[in-house]
Amino acid sequence: MSLLSVLTSAILPVVSVAGVGYVLGSVQDVEADTLSTVTIYVLAPALIFYSLVTTPIAGPTVARLVVGIVGFIAVIVGLAEGAGRLLGEEEPILGAFVLTSTFSNAGNYGIPLSAFAFGALGRSTAVLYIAVQSVLMYTVGVYVASRGQAGSMRGALGKVFRLPLVYAVTAAMVVRAFDLAPATDTAVMQTIRLTGDAAIPVMLLLLGIQLTNSGGSGTVGRVLPAAGLRLLVAPVVAAGIALALGLTGTVGRVFVLECAMPAAITPLMLTIEFGTDRTGLSAADYVSTTILVSTLASLVTLTGLIVLLQSGAVV
Repeated sequence: MSLLSVLTSAILPVVSVAGVGYVLGSVQDVEADTLSTVTIYVLAPALIFYSLVTTPIAGPTVARLVVGIVGFIAVIVGLAEGAGRLLGEEEPILGAFVLTSTFSNAGNYGIPLSAFAFGALGRSTAVLYIAVQSVLMYTVGVYVASRGQAGSMRGALGKVFRLPLVYAVTAAMVVRAFDLAPATDTAVMQTIRLTGDAAIPVMLLLLGIQLTNSGGSGTVGRVLPAAGLRLLVAPVVAAGIALALGLTGTVGRVFVLECAMPAAITPLMLTIEFGTDRTGLSAADYVSTTILVSTLASLVTLTGLIVLLQSGAVV
């Protein structure tokens, strides 16, 4: 199977389900806010809890990987904040710019692609990446999405601790630390897994629904800087961090690959749930268009990156 065919098989389900959401949003008055709330408060916490409890990677490599992900997010947030202000963006579009530049689609796109390119260890690394990124997305990301609405840092950060995902991560850490996890074939774990598995298709449907209200072709030029940061600058930053931390081999290569994925879908839910309303282009429209543009462009950028990573020319 060729690399192009695998890329197509990885992205085609994403585009297909989002397309169903687009058609649904075109013919029905669907409440995107309701879908967003269900995902943030029920489906996403179940997905992350199960992933954290069942991941097989442990030890010093995990610690370096976590440090690498946190460091990468911090650097990209700083670069995106600076670039957005230089471009003259203001809230809530500035927040949307930072969110889409920073957080990658490491789950439904990144996991299967990592598994193809780097096998079972690649998949395990990708799952751990999305778990750590999700913690940051629902903390740093919520602050960025809501800072214009909250009126103060204290108000924005207060919303973080009302999200169940924070407590799902804490519970997963306790369960792993004390070896309390039930077997994966038990009713409780299967229920959590089933609930978490629903998160990805619902996110994709939400993307398609929001695209029905997107700014269209007039928005594409405006989102190109965010897409460029996500697809071109991010992997360079990630490679530097991987080398600095000694993240080499498969884990380091998957780390770079995950950092180079197109814009994540979750920021769309965050902007819907916590963002502010404004006349003209909305933050949700900006995010949904960036997701679409960066996902399509990633077919080219990720093909070249995987060739470099598999050759050992990067890390």
